[in-house]
Amino acid sequence: MSGHSKWATTKHKKAALDAKRGKLFAKLIKNVEVAARTGGGDPEANPTLYDAMQKARKNSVPQDNIERARRRGAGEEAGGSDWQTVMYEGYAPNGVAVLIECLTDNRNRASSEVRTAMNRHGGSMADAGSVAYLFTRRGVVILPKNGLSEEDVLGAVLDAGAEEINDLGESYEVLSEPGNLVDVRKALQAEGIEYDSADTNFLASVNVPLDAEGARKLFKLIDALEDCDDVQNVFANFDVSDDVMAEVG
Repeated sequence: MSGHSKWATTKHKKAALDAKRGKLFAKLIKNVEVAARTGGGDPEANPTLYDAMQKARKNSVPQDNIERARRRGAGEEAGGSDWQTVMYEGYAPNGVAVLIECLTDNRNRASSEVRTAMNRHGGSMADAGSVAYLFTRRGVVILPKNGLSEEDVLGAVLDAGAEEINDLGESYEVLSEPGNLVDVRKALQAEGIEYDSADTNFLASVNVPLDAEGARKLFKLIDALEDCDDVQNVFANFDVSDDVMAEVG
């Protein structure tokens, strides 16, 4: 997990400064709108909406944009779209399993974009269920260390249902069952501990080790998928060592 987690953390840290900031903003705004439509427009009563709005703020999305998305989703303002979640499965080079989570108002467009990105970068689509069994949905909170020890974090979240804490170098990763994610986040807030993100992600049970060449191919594929307007998240069961991460840059 370490290489994969450090790669994900690196992407998270640079996301707000990325050249694709416009696409990132659009994805985060879409999350806010869908969360408000699904669970209501009050973030205090809708934890999914709260976390979606927090993530958007953390990535420097303007507050006006966030609030308009919340209002559209809650039906307080016209203009919302009929977003649907669609999952695609496939294989990247070197047999790496890939789950692609889309949020779209046009399934045909989403399918075409994903298939094109996969084909152009050495991947292939797979039937539903072919790789999904390799992944488990988990609650994931990423928080900067800020002088905190692992014991400090554990003490804050253990009673809230946290199951595992991983040291990612400059930050910690706290894992839990998806249903305990809100309690873990609230426990950190109660202790005054800042966190970067709180999401439910798919984590792999078995990872494929990659060398530098394999990692480069995979990262290019993931970048191409994430560049698709309808793709919200890409999950893959790979592992790269610190040495390979340094070589890939």
